Amino acid sequence: MTLLAGLLSGVVVALLVPGGRASPGSPASRRRDVRPIVVALAVGVLVTVLGAWLSVRQFALVVVLLGLVAGTARLVQRQRATRAAERRTEQVLAVCEALASDLAAGQPPLVSLDRVAVQWPDLAPAAVAGRMGADVPDLLRELAKRPGAGHLATLAATWQVAHDTGSGLAVAIGQAASAIRADRRTTRLVAAELASARATARLLAVLPVGVLLLGSGLGGDPLGFLTGSLAGIGCLALGLLLSFAGMLWLERIADRVLGR
Repeated sequence: MTLLAGLLSGVVVALLVPGGRASPGSPASRRRDVRPIVVALAVGVLVTVLGAWLSVRQFALVVVLLGLVAGTARLVQRQRATRAAERRTEQVLAVCEALASDLAAGQPPLVSLDRVAVQWPDLAPAAVAGRMGADVPDLLRELAKRPGAGHLATLAATWQVAHDTGSGLAVAIGQAASAIRADRRTTRLVAAELASARATARLLAVLPVGVLLLGSGLGGDPLGFLTGSLAGIGCLALGLLLSFAGMLWLERIADRVLGR
C-alpha cells in the first residue's frame, strides 16, 4: 500500500507540474520535459519513505498536505503564466505599432524589424532571419505559438501577403495593429466580466477556513476532527480536491473564453 501510494502521488504530481513550452529539440525544451518526471520521482520516493516511518493516519495527513502544496503551486504557476502571456500580448501590439510608425516614416522593413528586436528580444530570431534572407513570416508563425503571442500570426500573414504581392507593408501592418488593438479591447472587456466570477470562486474556496474558525469559536473542534481521524482526513482531502478542481475548471473556462 505504501508503494502504491508513492506511485499514485508521483503520477498526480507529474500531471500537476507543467512542462512549459519551448522550441522543439532545444535544451530548454528537454529540461522542461524532464522536470515533471524528476519532481514526480522525488515526490514518489518521499511518500514511500514517509509511509514506511509514519502511522496510517499520519501518512494520510502528510499526503493531503503534499496535495495541498502541489495544488497551490499549480494555481500560482497558472496565474504567473497568465500574467506573462498578457505582457507578451501587449509587447506584440507595441511591436506592430512601432513597425507601422517606422514604415510610414520611410524606414526599410528589415531595419525597422532590427530596431523593435532590440526592444523585444523575442523577435531577434526573426530579425536575424531577415538579414540572412530567410523566411521572416515562418519565424513569426513559430513565435506566435508562444502563450500570448498569437497575434504575431496576423503580423506574419500581413508580411507574407505584402511580400508576395508587392503591396505597401506600412499600411498593411497599420491595419493589423488596429485589428489587434480592437481585439485587445474586447479581451479586456471579457476579462472584466469574468473578474466577478473569479472573485466569487476564490471567496468560496477560502470560505471553509472561516467555517472552521466559526466552529472553533462555538466550542467545537472541527480541525481536530479533520486531522485526528481517517474519516476527517478523508473529508479534508475531498474538500481540498473539490476546491482545487473548481478553481482549475474556472481558469480553464476563462482561458477558452479569452482564446488563450
